[in-house]
Amino acid sequence: MRAALVLAALLLAAQAAAAQTPPALFAVTGVGAGDKLNVRAAPDAKAEVVGTLAPDATGVEVVGRDAGGEWGRINIGETSGWVALSHLTAGPDPWAEGALPGGLRCFGTEPFWSIWPEDKALRYSPADGAGKVLGLTAVLEGVPRPASRALVARGKVAGITAFVSPRECSDGMSDRVFGLGIDAVLEDGGAPRLLTGCCSIAP
Repeated sequence: MRAALVLAALLLAAQAAAAQTPPALFAVTGVGAGDKLNVRAAPDAKAEVVGTLAPDATGVEVVGRDAGGEWGRINIGETSGWVALSHLTAGPDPWAEGALPGGLRCFGTEPFWSIWPEDKALRYSPADGAGKVLGLTAVLEGVPRPASRALVARGKVAGITAFVSPRECSDGMSDRVFGLGIDAVLEDGGAPRLLTGCCSIAP
């Protein structure tokens, strides 16, 4: 009887995890205090272990799922791996209508740059470190993909119009895989520039 209840709880956890639109945040569940949750190189219980998660880990960003919906892809260190969704519990949906996830951070290389929300503004930091804080004037929800967002931010001499959407994305510098990509047009007094990169919602 107890085994049946445990199995039912694991199935419910997996269903709740599957209900979230990647990328989303999760917490480790059903792992003993002295144990760890294995992160594997492939969505297979026999695949090589490339890392572990603590039994009380939270804020785990799942950036994708396998075809069967039983495994979630996460980043750990400088690589990505797979964890069983039956051992993850979904947190609150970070994709509130007309808003940005609190931990959203977007970045690109060649040249290096980053963008992240800060209160009701958007901060842009270029490679030279001379950042700009721009007023966030619009956050538009994508249809039909709920994790898509269009952002419009303006300052006195600069502006950014960006589109964030769910797609597999690489930073080109590590083996990590991100679940969001960004395309942004930056206007900062010169000719407009197109920035492309990846985003994460991990805290």
